[in-house]
Amino acid sequence: MPKINWGILATGGIAAAMAKGLARVPDAHLAAVGSRTQEAADKFGRRFGIPKRYGSYEDLALDPDIDVVYVSTPHNLHYENCLMLIREGKAVLCEKPFTINAAQAKEVISLAKEKKCFIMEAMWTRFLPAVVKVREILTKGLLGEIRMFFAGFGFKAEVDPSHRLFNPSLGGGALLDVGVYPVSFASMVFGQPAQISSQCHLGNTGVDEQSAVLLRYELGQMAVLAAAVRTEIPQDAYIIGTKGRLRMYSPWWQSKKLSLKFGKREKVLKFPFKGNGFSFEAEEVMRCIREGRLESHIMPLDESLSIMETMDTVRAQWGLKYPME
Repeated sequence: MPKINWGILATGGIAAAMAKGLARVPDAHLAAVGSRTQEAADKFGRRFGIPKRYGSYEDLALDPDIDVVYVSTPHNLHYENCLMLIREGKAVLCEKPFTINAAQAKEVISLAKEKKCFIMEAMWTRFLPAVVKVREILTKGLLGEIRMFFAGFGFKAEVDPSHRLFNPSLGGGALLDVGVYPVSFASMVFGQPAQISSQCHLGNTGVDEQSAVLLRYELGQMAVLAAAVRTEIPQDAYIIGTKGRLRMYSPWWQSKKLSLKFGKREKVLKFPFKGNGFSFEAEEVMRCIREGRLESHIMPLDESLSIMETMDTVRAQWGLKYPME
């Protein structure tokens, strides 16, 4: 089977994680990296054995031999980077959040459909074996009617106004960085919410440092979500139905086991976790490209847009706007 040539846009920590993930996919070839400087591209290229090293994002986009590009730039750049790559006919895997807001997401999706280019939000947790099993359990109705979902993602970081986490100009804050994970998980379980309630604490730099979100759905189901970048919070997740409860063990977003509890009866299931887990989403992208698909049915574009709309509503409740909006 011919290899698929990958490019990586930017050279930060998440780019390194994807480079390591791609190394575990036999038919993936990490052929190029693009950075804002030649020095950074060369350093990253040497580290991961990447043959083509470009000192600009534009040069990577123009490489005719690259099939798909992973966008790992800061949140505020996803919109313009995706548009640039799509205009050059590249398939795109864009790191979460898909864009800064729903308006940007609509434009990116529209152009991708017009140019017939594959694009997917890099919600890597969707493709992990434990989460695949969760979807199977939900589809089979083993838990009965699902009534509630609990999840959070939070850690404690020291405030640094220049760091992307605390810089509004870079789309900083807990919601877009880590809150998007439980919002996306709730979307996978329930779909689009009918009602959204939320609270947050805005720090001195103007970004949301911690938040709580309550989502209510058409049949009265609820999702209780939390996110933080200044507070370590519990990392288990729970899906609760009328027949039983599913628990994903800490940290839920890279869980290697989950339990099913029916009354006093509990069963623990364990799952493989290949490498750092990033290979699973890469394999999905390559499957879609080979099948001529323009989006993934596991992380579809309409759902990525719906998730952005939910987060737009949440931020509106806080009065939080980014400088580029």
